[in-house]
Amino acid sequence: LRRAAQRLSSFTAATSTAVATSFLHRAPPAPTSTPASSPYTAASARRFSNKPVDSVYGGPRPPIERTTLRKIAAKYRRGERISVVTAYDYPSAVHVDLAGIDVCLVGDSAAMVVHGHDTTLPITLDEMLTHCRAVARGAPRPLLVGDLPFGSYEQSPQQAVASATRMLKEGGMDAVKLEGGGPARVAAARALVDAGIAVMGHVGLTPQAISVLGGFRPQGRTFEEAAEVVERAIALEQAGCFSVVIECVPRAVAAAVTAALSVPTIGIGAGDATSGQVLVYHDLLGFMQHPHHAKVTPKFCKQYANVGEVITGALARFRDEVETGAFPCAKFSPYKVRHEDAVRLAELLESQGQGTAAAAVRRVVEEEANAKSSTPNSKP
Repeated sequence: LRRAAQRLSSFTAATSTAVATSFLHRAPPAPTSTPASSPYTAASARRFSNKPVDSVYGGPRPPIERTTLRKIAAKYRRGERISVVTAYDYPSAVHVDLAGIDVCLVGDSAAMVVHGHDTTLPITLDEMLTHCRAVARGAPRPLLVGDLPFGSYEQSPQQAVASATRMLKEGGMDAVKLEGGGPARVAAARALVDAGIAVMGHVGLTPQAISVLGGFRPQGRTFEEAAEVVERAIALEQAGCFSVVIECVPRAVAAAVTAALSVPTIGIGAGDATSGQVLVYHDLLGFMQHPHHAKVTPKFCKQYANVGEVITGALARFRDEVETGAFPCAKFSPYKVRHEDAVRLAELLESQGQGTAAAAVRRVVEEEANAKSSTPNSKP
């Protein structure tokens, strides 16, 4: 090590002399505006999107400006709140993208919202990858974060790295999220960051731990629980997490976590003292009208629309128009066959003994001709 240090010192001195000689007659460089105390350290240098905003080889640039971890960090430093929406498929991702949401989280809550399970536990990594790919195709602008599902990272840090690698390579995600802040989770988060994978932490209510928690229960309501939430959040930041989700804890606890961390906190059922907020696409739009869903919709979820009522009403109107024959009318039957071809088809069917089919062709041709002649400005 001493010899290596001596060689490096000699090389540095020689290089400095050569550079000084080479640039002796040049003007001094303009001072940079970068502050001396940059918030990015060697540990945080990896916390960027895996889809860079700048093209490395000078190829065509994306038509839209993507949201990267640098931009999320800059927004956090400016004190601007961060919006996050959980979505699971292409159509919802398109709307999240168009609305200008900062982060789109592909959550393992798809197990409940999309697949109809009672918990998040049944969804597999392969199923999550299907959701991730669909969202990635629909939302090219926001930062994309994929939930590591239950059973895909708990066994070892190596398993966590393998699963998260698939999330980025196969799912098109920019980062992954894992739940919990115990020693094993912190070790997994550190291993992921060391592998070059951006990680979002998650403390408070962690739905994947429902077996231990005994249900979907708020956390941090006692001194011991509150202290543990804060400690785990700090440990996750120290492991390299670029952000931490705080779920279902008292406002005071979320405020303590947010003040203790130097990375953004994203609240869900944790009050307004966090750096940003996340809600599920279907919940905030009032998508589900079934009594069971109304029963399990979280108390903290605000509905910004009643889309489910609109959908149910539209489906009922479609059913009624189908039953009465009102749909499809001529407007929605745009495809026609030439008159002479229809006549030939009817003759062919007649020759084959399909008299009923031939009569049907003639009847439709006559109806279309009558409708055309009765339409104003129709050509003879």
